[in-house]
Amino acid sequence: MSSVSSSSRAARRVPRSGGPVSRPEGRSTWRRAWSSPWTWRLLTLVVVGAIWQGYSTAAGSLLIPTLTDTVKATVDLLTSSEIYRAFLVSNQALAIGFVASVVLGIPIGLAAARFRLAERIIDPYVSILVVTPMAALIPILLIALGLGLTSRVILVVVFAIPMMIVNSRAGVRQVDPALIEMARSFGASEREIWRRILLPGALPAVMTGIRLALGRAITGMVIVELLMVSVGIGNLILRFRGFFESGPLYAVVILVVFEALILVNAVRWLERRVAPWAQVARLAE
Repeated sequence: MSSVSSSSRAARRVPRSGGPVSRPEGRSTWRRAWSSPWTWRLLTLVVVGAIWQGYSTAAGSLLIPTLTDTVKATVDLLTSSEIYRAFLVSNQALAIGFVASVVLGIPIGLAAARFRLAERIIDPYVSILVVTPMAALIPILLIALGLGLTSRVILVVVFAIPMMIVNSRAGVRQVDPALIEMARSFGASEREIWRRILLPGALPAVMTGIRLALGRAITGMVIVELLMVSVGIGNLILRFRGFFESGPLYAVVILVVFEALILVNAVRWLERRVAPWAQVARLAE
């Protein structure tokens, strides 16, 4: 009787469909939400905002605005035309300089990786641009080129193009040489090797170089306007700093950070579209 009763209780626990016992839907949804990276990002943002608000309120300093004052100043800037004019002026140098860095840096890096003569010519100058503090070059270039748009564009190029050259060269060099030898053994021409092996293999590194070069270009855009050419975003930052308007000052910096995040994430989206095999390779690793 005991075995019969225990088997009947077990049968009552098994669902009629005969399948496994399903977990509650709310618990699985909660686990997915808790494991999402956006949950931790929002929690981090809330914690940082709370610390900022508490510290600035306790300090009562003129130089450190509260979070609420910064948010209010950001809204005020977004409703005025001044911030848009400043971003337009600054982004002219950013857009032209970044496009020039991509157009020039990719072929230079690819040529340096494939041809020894190009490597011998390019490598010393790339090494100088990589190790030299860029801020030291700003006065020299401004004296030589003046204070117009041309000098700001060239400074953005100087900041960004080393990342393009280095990553493009590394992308070609990381291609397996056995693939190139195999293609040659089957009679592939140099053009076919580039089209079918080198360019697809180097594309993930090239896209990474574009993303890094974009960050450096934004840095160069802001630094040159802060140090020498007081126009656009740099002009706003210097003016708000001079009048101790900490709320608008922090607001401008936050807007610059938001623009950088939007642009970098746009490049990451493009990278996933253009080179999806790079994502698969990273997951496999």
